[in-house]
Amino acid sequence: MKQKCGWCLGNDLYEAYHDLEWGVPVRDDATLFEFLILETFQAGLSWLTILKKRENFRLAFDNFNYKKIANYDQSKIDLLLQDAGIIRNKLKIKATISNAVAFMKVQEEFGSFSTYIWGFVDGKPIKNKLKNYMEGPSTTALSDSLSKDLKRRGFKFVGSTVVYAHMQATGMVNDHETSCFRYHQV
Repeated sequence: MKQKCGWCLGNDLYEAYHDLEWGVPVRDDATLFEFLILETFQAGLSWLTILKKRENFRLAFDNFNYKKIANYDQSKIDLLLQDAGIIRNKLKIKATISNAVAFMKVQEEFGSFSTYIWGFVDGKPIKNKLKNYMEGPSTTALSDSLSKDLKRRGFKFVGSTVVYAHMQATGMVNDHETSCFRYHQV
């Protein structure tokens, strides 16, 4: 049996996410936006809750199409607030819309959101050396800086903890345990 990070053990959905996605460097804007939205909704909740609802989010938010989301109106917000398949938080739904607008502004300025966000790590993942996932930070000076810059650009629900989780999920930071089979793969 392959050695894995302790946080994912015992849950098939967590293990599949860990094995296939978590920590893999993402440079595609659409996928970066998807993770940004999922992390936004995760604030204050468990990641497992979000993973269980991920397909519902995909359906409700037009496959995470930020161009469509940026144009959502009150009637769409009302529909989303009735959708039991997602997290029905009015502030987070509105933040998703404003984040889509801010996302496109960053694309205009930098050519892509990927260029912007990966610039914070000079285009290369930071490879930490965690023996146990519980040793890992929930924020860093870098996530503080990125969070501050995102907020300055109009993003919402992007506190340092949310930003660090996004950095981990999208491979900007490799926080796999050093004994995990994925540590050297990503």
